[in-house]
Amino acid sequence: MKIYKSVSYIILLLFIASCKNQNKNEASGVAQENHEFTNDLINETSPYLLQHAHNPVDWKAWSDDVFKKASEENKLVVLSVGYSTCHWCHVMEEESFEDTEVAKLMNDKFVSIKVDREERPDLDMVYQTALQLVNGTGGWPMNAIIMPNGSPVFLGTYYEKEEWKNILVKFSTEYEKNPEKMAEYATMLAGGVQEVYDQPAKQLANAITPDKFVDGITEWATLWDKQWGGNLGQQKFILPANLTMLLDYAVLQKDKEAENHVINTLDKVIYGGIYDHVDGGFFRYSTDNTWKVPHFEKMLYDNAQLVYLLSKAYKLTKNKEYKTKVEETLKFLKVEMRNEDGGYFSAMDADSNGEEGVYYVWQKGELQSLLGDNFELFSKYFDIEDSQVWEDGNYVLNNTISKDKFLKEFDLSEEAFDKKKENWKSTLYQARQKREKPTKDYKILTSWNALLIDGLLEAYKAFGDEKYLREAVSIFNYLQQHNYKGGELVHSYTKDSKQKEVFLEDYAFLAKSAFALYEVTLDVSYLQISKELMKIGSEKYKSNSELFYYNVSSDLVPSIINTSDGVVPSANAIMAQNFMQLGHLEYNTDFLKKAELMGSLITSDFESHAVSYGAWGSLLLQQAYPFYEIVVVGNNAKQLLSEIHETYIVNSIIVGSTVESDISLFKDRFNEDETFIYVCQNNTCKLPVKTVSNAFEQMKSFGYHGFK
Repeated sequence: MKIYKSVSYIILLLFIASCKNQNKNEASGVAQENHEFTNDLINETSPYLLQHAHNPVDWKAWSDDVFKKASEENKLVVLSVGYSTCHWCHVMEEESFEDTEVAKLMNDKFVSIKVDREERPDLDMVYQTALQLVNGTGGWPMNAIIMPNGSPVFLGTYYEKEEWKNILVKFSTEYEKNPEKMAEYATMLAGGVQEVYDQPAKQLANAITPDKFVDGITEWATLWDKQWGGNLGQQKFILPANLTMLLDYAVLQKDKEAENHVINTLDKVIYGGIYDHVDGGFFRYSTDNTWKVPHFEKMLYDNAQLVYLLSKAYKLTKNKEYKTKVEETLKFLKVEMRNEDGGYFSAMDADSNGEEGVYYVWQKGELQSLLGDNFELFSKYFDIEDSQVWEDGNYVLNNTISKDKFLKEFDLSEEAFDKKKENWKSTLYQARQKREKPTKDYKILTSWNALLIDGLLEAYKAFGDEKYLREAVSIFNYLQQHNYKGGELVHSYTKDSKQKEVFLEDYAFLAKSAFALYEVTLDVSYLQISKELMKIGSEKYKSNSELFYYNVSSDLVPSIINTSDGVVPSANAIMAQNFMQLGHLEYNTDFLKKAELMGSLITSDFESHAVSYGAWGSLLLQQAYPFYEIVVVGNNAKQLLSEIHETYIVNSIIVGSTVESDISLFKDRFNEDETFIYVCQNNTCKLPVKTVSNAFEQMKSFGYHGFK
């Protein structure tokens, strides 16, 4: 922004550093005895903060008292933000924060604060925004020097030891010489950050139309990698929320190019190295443009959203590999990421013993020894060729040949080959169990667990397996017991946790999951919880616009209105989706209007940059094109709903009741002797029918084109 260019004296102090947003985990967070140093972080429960509890740096956790201390001592504050599976966070720890010389400088001249970005996404969001405004990029670790009032004067990512020392000396010296000028700059930068978060609320409403929606997709299509799927670039993230929206659009509008892009992306991803072909589950991102070599870190939010997307895609394609990857991913999550009470951990590390990927990669000789006569066939399928070695003689399992072509080339039946793959997987799995496993971040995050509930419910709809429904219910019960205890929602839960923070995404995502459970189980208690969460969230994060704040502001943290997707969907977009679903269920025109107004503020953003607004796109699709109400009422409602859920249906609410109900969509429709399906669109309903096929024919007569 222009305001920064006028303050040249301090900009010269900003060191250019590359964004090192790769990841690592070192310790589980369990305190060790006989350490030379122990700081205040020993009293925290975050695994990331506990990893730094024995640094010689006198780290503090974020609190008002720490800033009061900085003010009283007239010191600047060092703010370091990271997370437990962040590789470069721990490199910097080893090089600088464990160094007594650096620690003395930080302890003498600064008050130092450590923040777990997964525990406090609001703080991370604020300072990452400032970092991007100044440097044009962001990432983790995020290291800032800030005033005692919380305003930043310097922001960067990873620095080597000598660079970091120079930064500390220059800023502490400058603060002693020119505190007024530094305070002036900090105020201007803080104002710029607030302007970014105020901007969405100032945008003019712009109603969505089909043409505007298509414009957004057309703009995004210029970024598609037609050969390898995903978006063009040397590093690739899968972005499930975007692909989910795009597949819905492709099906609804019979856009074959868009559909092919989603399916091609999924096919490349499930066969590439970004998928763990031994344990199951997806890694965070690919370090190349062919999905071959991942950054070996597994995040709950990625896997939850991919379970959802692959389950939906299976309903459309009936691709058995999609079903297999869902099954394997959910098995991995349950075995490795679930605590004994039913909550799911946030992340699994990329490294073991400080070495990235060592748990996951293979040496050629090791594979030959383990697989024996099967090695030759295995090596052809998973690209174990000398030209495909990753580094240090290690290989990543990566399949680039189609299954049909492989079967034909080696004259194998599908059944025989699938059996061989299972044997390969079992052999390698047993071998891998002898290795030291990466550690995990055992925080139970409300919003991320809610995403997994949605994924499990979509898997249940697609495959009809009751175990997925049971697990979704189990996770929801866990969250009610621990993260929503006594009606008080928290973002992060660990045993003995002191964290009370909660954010818009927690209310929005959990309300969505509760509604999804209601749709499947027909249990109105879930509906009541969904409505309760929406009511509290709407009041708690109300702003002066139709959009909601992400957080509750304080003297140190400004109000944030965030609309774009990050690694998880936009919380504002999910709130709007929830309003639309509840509005249709209960004919609540206020809710429907609210969803429409929220969407209208984002239409221009979607048109110009759809790649960052996938969750909003899902809402806008429902507003730009006809929306359908499919209502099943009667004793046999559950069975008929299960049949309906097996089909990929877009732009609809699908609900049912086995009892008489005053809910608007069910009112006066219950018949003790018969079960009827009602299909409505734009306040017009067809006559009730008794079969799913007849209901689908009625949708076609309304003009629905989404059936295969």
